[in-house]
Amino acid sequence: MPANLRGTTETDPMSSPDATPAMSREQIEAAIPHRDPFLWLDAVDSIDDERIVCRKAVTSDLDVFRGHYPDYPLLPGVLQLECCFQASAVLISRLEPTGDEVPVITRVNNVQFRQMVRPGDLLTIDVSIDDRVSKAFMMKGKVTVNGKTACRCDFVATAAPRPS
Repeated sequence: MPANLRGTTETDPMSSPDATPAMSREQIEAAIPHRDPFLWLDAVDSIDDERIVCRKAVTSDLDVFRGHYPDYPLLPGVLQLECCFQASAVLISRLEPTGDEVPVITRVNNVQFRQMVRPGDLLTIDVSIDDRVSKAFMMKGKVTVNGKTACRCDFVATAAPRPS
């Protein structure tokens, strides 16, 4: 990852692009079906049965910037949400490890975008489970850059049967 990423802090060692991850990109790929160019997590910094914290380096070479305001590149809000959704998929894979199911988003509420995300930013993605009913997980997600909220949302992810 580039050393000039905005969003790293001296006080939070897990927000550093050089921090040792709890899960590497390879382990993330083993847990969820997402792949380049649509894998929006670089590493998992911490994970337990109720919460996951991940990071994503927003580099200027991401293909999305060729078309999303080429003269003023911005990471679309929907991709910030996708970061949260993929983090939830990693968390659900830990709780539902059979591999027979794939997490799908069934509801999104209370979405707020608070600041722009630009190339050079380092995203911290924080997702937690509020409640669980059978295979449905009620979750909260937040994306921050340098401790400031870029977006937040409430959503439901459901472990659905993998298509055959």
